[in-house]
Amino acid sequence: MPLVIYSLLRVALVAAALGVLYLVGLRGWLLPVVAVVVALAVSYLTLGKPRDAATRWMADRAERRAAQRAATPKVDADAAHEDAEVDEKLRAD
Repeated sequence: MPLVIYSLLRVALVAAALGVLYLVGLRGWLLPVVAVVVALAVSYLTLGKPRDAATRWMADRAERRAAQRAATPKVDADAAHEDAEVDEKLRAD
């Protein structure tokens, strides 16, 4: 959830920058480019806590997924049994 909040804040900053720059008189293809650069700088300076929360959330999620992958067996019993049968059949030939 922190990632969603951080992303929405970033999108809001881009929208605000677009609005302000449009009102100032910037038009054309340069408007969205400058708005994104301005929003990037402002978000870097003002959104430290939400960015850290989003980073922690992603790291915790990656750890949980890694632990879950480690807990599940790599080869299930059916596949192992089939492999053993194929190996026996190849040895018999």
